Amino acid sequence: MNFFIPLFYRYLIVNLLNLLIFSKITFIVAPYLASGLSRNNILIINYDETIRSCAGLQELKKIMNYCFMKWTNLLKKLISTPSFSREEDKSADLLYNFLIAEGVMNVSREGNNVWAFNRFFNPEKPTILLNSHHDTVRPNPAYSRDPFEPAEEDGKIYGLGSNDAGASVVALAAAFLHFYNQVDFRYNLCLALTAEEEVSGRGGIESLLPLLPEIDFAIVGEPTLMQMAVAERGLMVLDCLARGKAGHAAREEGENSIYKALKDIEWFRNYRFARVSPLFGAVKMSVTVIGAGSQHNVVPAECRFTVDVRTTECYTNQEVLSIIRENVDCEVLARSMRLKPSSISLDHPLVKIGLEMGLNYYGSPTTSDQALLSCPSLKMGVGDSARSHTADEYVYIEEIAKGIEQYKTMLYKLLQ
Repeated sequence: MNFFIPLFYRYLIVNLLNLLIFSKITFIVAPYLASGLSRNNILIINYDETIRSCAGLQELKKIMNYCFMKWTNLLKKLISTPSFSREEDKSADLLYNFLIAEGVMNVSREGNNVWAFNRFFNPEKPTILLNSHHDTVRPNPAYSRDPFEPAEEDGKIYGLGSNDAGASVVALAAAFLHFYNQVDFRYNLCLALTAEEEVSGRGGIESLLPLLPEIDFAIVGEPTLMQMAVAERGLMVLDCLARGKAGHAAREEGENSIYKALKDIEWFRNYRFARVSPLFGAVKMSVTVIGAGSQHNVVPAECRFTVDVRTTECYTNQEVLSIIRENVDCEVLARSMRLKPSSISLDHPLVKIGLEMGLNYYGSPTTSDQALLSCPSLKMGVGDSARSHTADEYVYIEEIAKGIEQYKTMLYKLLQ
């Protein structure tokens, strides 16, 4: 006889199977089983032939392997599809067509951004955004293998964008599809797979947000080892100009702009902001580029330098810029104020559920599309940030499996 088991009972099934017959298969059972066997998200178990016989158990394991392979295969296709920032049209095609093939009826695309809502979207309900990016940086020159050849070796999948952020893309897509047909949850789901994250481009999530309904909170898929980044530093890049007066170096004339710049550079080096973040410490300012003069015997009239400023949740970018301008003599121009610091309260339901699951939280020093969101957001994804942008980038297959199940567990606790 066959049992047709609706979506919301899968977690019970997973636990029972783990307890009764799959104790030796460990964690890998759950993501395979919960990933589903059909685009209608219905799991079919033949009790007589599958549960009671060893041959049936082997067959069930094959089915579960097949279900999980769908996601590793999608990652491999993403790796083999070049998707440099602002050149993601082919990977956007791939993701759009994949969601259509999986039975998602309301897939949309704008530029190279692809998004979809759960089947029974209700405008009266709040909405959770599931976001990650499918663009990549250009390959590191130190690669020893083809960055677009998705090799599977020693439990890893190698390839450009495997870790940042292809693994999070497929894990969030798996979680979204898992709940796609559910009718009775408290929240809507919006899956947004976006472009231009690596260059903080305006054609990425920033261009998509006006097209979406109000987002109540978000999960941003970036490699964090599936731990919770509850805050993220903001970023401002400042172009500074110290003005002097040109003159001949052999005579006591002119006003050396380099000396004037040095005074301000020393201020950037030594100034300490009053408010200190418990997660990040102080706002960090670093002079990273400097240039002046055109020949050895001319006192330079202008000295230009660049300052990298990493802000925290204790200050807005505008507040930091105002403090800087009050304390230096040079002209200061911010290239952009868009990449603001972000944080989510430790009392937010999303964070509380993560803590109940035994997850750790921390402040992320790196920036992401989280900086462009105005709603509370949690950065959490598959892989390790330390592997991002490195030669021979990879992600562990085990990390993908655990990530899928962790996203599902967290969302299930939120949605029910």
